[in-house]
Amino acid sequence: MPTRLSRCVLGLALFGVGISLQIDARLGNPPWDVFHQGVAVQTGVTIGRVIVLTGLALLLLWIPLRQRPGIGTILNALEIGTVADIALRIIPQPDSLPVRGAMVVAGIVCVALGSALYIGSGLGPGPRDGLMTGLAARGIPVRVARTGIEVTVLVVGWLLGGRVGVGTVVFALTIGPLVQWWLPRLAISTGSARA
Repeated sequence: MPTRLSRCVLGLALFGVGISLQIDARLGNPPWDVFHQGVAVQTGVTIGRVIVLTGLALLLLWIPLRQRPGIGTILNALEIGTVADIALRIIPQPDSLPVRGAMVVAGIVCVALGSALYIGSGLGPGPRDGLMTGLAARGIPVRVARTGIEVTVLVVGWLLGGRVGVGTVVFALTIGPLVQWWLPRLAISTGSARA
């Protein structure tokens, strides 16, 4: 359990840093962070706090979907936004386009690596993933549920003032393959977790 928990915490921290790199690059946010930024723009609340509040609100939607959170679920809801707020205060916003492009790439890699670490720890899905799996358990195909959720938050976030751009597209096209590559290399099997 200590190994699983430490991997989960490290993965969620990397996830928060990755989001911050992409936001500070100002070339387009990941879909959920377009939403988070749009809400932040409209409310004056920090993006990290919006991430935390959104995660907690999504956990309430788990109740009718009969999803059960794990310790990783709760950590996900609280840690990513907290780390993102800290990182956004530290990470500069450069003007150089090549540096900004490198920040997008580094951000996507951090999110993919972080995702593989926290998912691979087996301590529970994140609030957004649980919403998808809960809808899938109700008969909605995973691809339809995931795509519907991502498109909805992207459009709503954009309408609220969140940043959409080339970074959004690059994230959408690369995050799946990167997580798929990292996950088997970083997942803790049940047998090794017991050992």
